[in-house]
Amino acid sequence: MTRLRLSACLSPGLVTDPLANQSPEGIDWTVSHVHPSEMFWRQLKFGDFDISEMSLATLLIQYEQGVRDWVALPVFTMRRFFHTGIVVRADSDIRRPEDLKGARVGVPEYQQTSAVWSRGALQHEFGVAPCDMTWFMERPPGLSHGDATGFTPPPGVTVTQLDGTDTLAEMFVRGELDASLVHLTGTNLIDRGGAQGGRHAPVRPLFDDGRAEGLRYLASTGILPVNHCVVIRRSVAEEHPWVVLNVYAAFERAKADVLRRTAELVELFGRVGITPPEAADSVASGDPLPYGFAGQRHVLETLAGFLHEQGLVGNTIDPASVFAEQTLTL
Repeated sequence: MTRLRLSACLSPGLVTDPLANQSPEGIDWTVSHVHPSEMFWRQLKFGDFDISEMSLATLLIQYEQGVRDWVALPVFTMRRFFHTGIVVRADSDIRRPEDLKGARVGVPEYQQTSAVWSRGALQHEFGVAPCDMTWFMERPPGLSHGDATGFTPPPGVTVTQLDGTDTLAEMFVRGELDASLVHLTGTNLIDRGGAQGGRHAPVRPLFDDGRAEGLRYLASTGILPVNHCVVIRRSVAEEHPWVVLNVYAAFERAKADVLRRTAELVELFGRVGITPPEAADSVASGDPLPYGFAGQRHVLETLAGFLHEQGLVGNTIDPASVFAEQTLTL
């Protein structure tokens, strides 16, 4: 039987790197490993790839706007307590999240998923609403997610878009920025701030112990935020419906192999006394990146609620509407 030839784009990472050499059943794919900022821009502007990761926030925004180019799979390749990555100017008097009221805050992309999660945490955990801060967005229109969705600042929120030559890092150096929700220190085709001082910007973490804050947030909300999902070009999924679950299964197998090898390595560390013996049991029985829709519905509905609350969509979207029907019970 002739195998289907498709293109795929994935961000570099533990659970995605193996897929360069592990094609799904019935598919020969060519995989490009690309920084998410570049990947999303290329998909939103040009539709370069048949399969890729995608910003969940932008996917939901486009869906409300009637764009149906992509079918989502509940494969969540990046999860993090994003608000624990907020940085503030090193000499700032900002010591607590509550001190961000009145602050000048930067973000590469106002609607990026990590920023939506961080603003949600600031508002619901610490009482700091988006309208309490003044915003500066680094990406110019032609290179932003918002260019594909017609982004305009939500009512009551002031967002200044930089002109494409200035960067958040330089604003920190000049003392014109108090904080940033996402601090980039590298570069790619879209984000150039890392090449202009991002790594050396005078900043420090807002949370002295980000791990402790992440665990507190998890205990408080039961949520480990998701950032990316995987999407398939709708025309491919409709012409070849079997592709949906074959691709999903390939991601599950790749992740299972990584977790198995991790458990074996931790067990070795335990045998030679580097880690406690019980660490191997914890790793072997855990999954820090759970896939599937049913078990993650609450997380996805929370994100959809934040998008509406923050004025990025007009109505609360049912996340089930953007995911392939075959995956909703997984």
